[in-house]
Amino acid sequence: MANLSEEWLEKATSEGHVNYIEYNQFTDPILIGVGGFGKVFKCEWNGNESTVVLKCLKIDTRIDERITKDFINELKLLRKVCYHPNVISFYGITKEVGKALADSLCKNFTLTSLNLYWNELGSEGGKAIADALCKNSTLTSLNLGRNDLGLKEGKALANVLRKNNTLKYLDLWDYNLGSEGGKELADALCKNSTLTSLILGSNKLGPEGEKALADAICKNSTLTSLDLSRNNFGQEGGKAIADALCMNSTLTSLDLQYNNLGSEGGKALAYALCKNSTLTSLNLYYNNLGLEGGKALAIHFAKIPR
Repeated sequence: MANLSEEWLEKATSEGHVNYIEYNQFTDPILIGVGGFGKVFKCEWNGNESTVVLKCLKIDTRIDERITKDFINELKLLRKVCYHPNVISFYGITKEVGKALADSLCKNFTLTSLNLYWNELGSEGGKAIADALCKNSTLTSLNLGRNDLGLKEGKALANVLRKNNTLKYLDLWDYNLGSEGGKELADALCKNSTLTSLILGSNKLGPEGEKALADAICKNSTLTSLDLSRNNFGQEGGKAIADALCMNSTLTSLDLQYNNLGSEGGKALAYALCKNSTLTSLNLYYNNLGLEGGKALAIHFAKIPR
């Protein structure tokens, strides 16, 4: 039997039985009850500046068709009497997009590219999508940038990279991974053999996360493009990346802009460029390289045969 809870959701909104409210309007959920059909939360409704109760049905709940019809009829009656002060008002229904997409990814066998940039997926949505990627076997390109999900979801995605063997492009720009999330992804990169392009810009990776990624650069043999911009690596981080470039033989593009690498980082990278023979594009914009760092790079470029 089909998942009638989802069918009901689509039918009720399309036929105008109830209003549809965007899920991201509900914030600060507090669990106040658990039942056979799901959970009940107390939430703040930003769209209406009020406190409401949100009943969340289980995605896999199999609801009898008669019960579904009765429930819709009940909602119709509620709409007629909801203005009475002694009747609890029913405002509408919603759906958590992240989980719905994750469910679709588990069942879809044709999608190869998915862009979810800046969609406020939420913690549960982000984790659900990560879990779905462990089962999906067709997606090769995924953009989850600017969803501000954090360490928990970063660990879930790292687990994906350890298991998934189809994903080639992954964008995690401004994902709020932090140094611990960076370490998790670095460990996954040491095991992954399909990813060719990874964007980790603006993730607050810091020196510790960067050192772990530098180690991954030494060991990974498939990555050709890596964006580590805006992560505040500092001079020590720049040195670690430079050491990794001396050993890496696959990267062709590396973005290190806005990392405050300083003169020591610049000198280390200049030395690394003398050893590396595959990198063709390097972005060092706004890194405070200074005179010494600039000189070192200039000397390197002066030695390149024309």
